[in-house]
Amino acid sequence: MTWAEVCADRSLRDLPYKIELNRWGRLEMIPHRKEHGAFQGEIGALLRRLLKDGKVVAECAIDTADGVRVADVAWCSKERWASLSDAPSCSIAPEICIEVLSWSNAAPDIEDKGRLYLAAGAREFWVCAEDGTLRFYDASGLLKKSALCPKFPARIRL
Repeated sequence: MTWAEVCADRSLRDLPYKIELNRWGRLEMIPHRKEHGAFQGEIGALLRRLLKDGKVVAECAIDTADGVRVADVAWCSKERWASLSDAPSCSIAPEICIEVLSWSNAAPDIEDKGRLYLAAGAREFWVCAEDGTLRFYDASGLLKKSALCPKFPARIRL
């Protein structure tokens, strides 16, 4: 199965789960709680306010070495956005890819997604914990704060 087929499949449109496509063309579904969506919204709003020259994308589908992975929130510069094709997923990862943790996430899975996003072109990978605490990473590892958005807070409160 391809990502275009997933997007076109009407039976998958109203599922209450996040869907990703692994390298073997198999769907993976991840359930989320309402707080997960609230953190996504807050992160997106802050990014939009702090980084005006780009696009904030919720549930951003990204082509990776392990199939199509979906960042909970992403920020893409206007330049990178303009370079993307009209495909249903991003051929190059946005500069910032963010995962919001939930009870169903395992640490190795999130670390792997971060590596996949960075290998696909992301400059930073952020992780928002269930308590709203954020960790920022680039290809060299953990950062004290985001280099791309240094005013982004280290914690979000709902």
